[in-house]
Amino acid sequence: MPETPGSTDRVGVLEAITDVGLRQMEQAESLRALLARVRDAFGVDTATILLYDSAAERLRVHATAGLEEEVLHGVTVELGAGFAGRVAATRAPLVIDRVDATTVANPLLWRRGLRALLGVPILARDDLVGVLHVGSTGTRAFTEADTHLLRLVADRVALAIQAELTSAERAATTALQRSLLPTRFPVVDDLRFAARYVPGATTGVGGDWYDVFALPSGRVGVAIGDVSGHGLAAAVVMGRLRSALRAYALENDDPAEVLTKLHRKVSHFEKRSMATVAYAVVDCRTRRVTLSSAGHPPPVIAVPGAASGLVEVPPDTPVGLGLGAGRRRRATVVDLPDRAVLAFYTDGLVERRREPIDPYLRRLAAAVTPEDPDTVCAQVMAALVGTDPTQDDIALLVVQALRTAN
Repeated sequence: MPETPGSTDRVGVLEAITDVGLRQMEQAESLRALLARVRDAFGVDTATILLYDSAAERLRVHATAGLEEEVLHGVTVELGAGFAGRVAATRAPLVIDRVDATTVANPLLWRRGLRALLGVPILARDDLVGVLHVGSTGTRAFTEADTHLLRLVADRVALAIQAELTSAERAATTALQRSLLPTRFPVVDDLRFAARYVPGATTGVGGDWYDVFALPSGRVGVAIGDVSGHGLAAAVVMGRLRSALRAYALENDDPAEVLTKLHRKVSHFEKRSMATVAYAVVDCRTRRVTLSSAGHPPPVIAVPGAASGLVEVPPDTPVGLGLGAGRRRRATVVDLPDRAVLAFYTDGLVERRREPIDPYLRRLAAAVTPEDPDTVCAQVMAALVGTDPTQDDIALLVVQALRTAN
């Protein structure tokens, strides 16, 4: 049956979303070609994809056919505002037959002369990816069949965008993580360092980090942390926390005070973030380590002639989680005899789903010995990781004192 004016070419829509040739193009080119075919098949004048930024709670025009100014002008729409914002907020299709300042947020739409819009959410499982909408300058009564077909297009778009975003985010996260982790440790006569970082097999790179830096007082700062979550967002927060901790450490040699300031910073500027952090200041002259923990697992200490074990450090609340009124963070002092080792780590090393943690902590303590830090790292990874990929990412930092203090 021939298509009637204003109706949708259903075969054309189905051919567009199943065209293998589109999948072989670069994503931007593929989406523009797909939207052009959708516009023609629906018999409309515009077809547009907006992507959702969950951090900003805004939609941004990503690709369009028939209204290219939207991309050139960097158009964004707040969640819940206007036509596309309502589609995103409700995650439900929407049809309007009046396009003006009372119904849409983007003036380019009514300036284009559009009179009717059909929009559907772009969803990946339960996650909002964005909004897809088509518009007509003529009188058009969009039907349930039109909505169903546009939803099929949205599903195809979701798959393409998610695959591209996942690949791009993984590459960006890995690059960011590598740029922030120390490439070399400071040269300190009395201390030696070694470290390992392994991304999780299922979660990928996340917010785990470690850091070692010289302080103006001649002491050495040692930090390790774990931002909740995974992926690029967690890595970005990790970078901010690492930089902030370094800045506060320049002003104060008290680890408890440094973590207090870091908590204030996270609570104010990163309100949706939480991280566990252990920060220690090593006095190379006295061989004393002053350590404060913001909910982070305690380090392991190995001293020649004694059994290795966990340092007894009180775990105050993680940064960003909320500190009780008037409650101060605490610090613990640990002596490091000659050849003693301190091993800091993140919870991915000792936590396994649906398994108790104590056996892994005992295994960790047994693997930490008063030896060269690289040797200790190898022993720990062999004992705790072996040949089994870990679900969570792991950071391990080992510090050894070498000479007897005067």
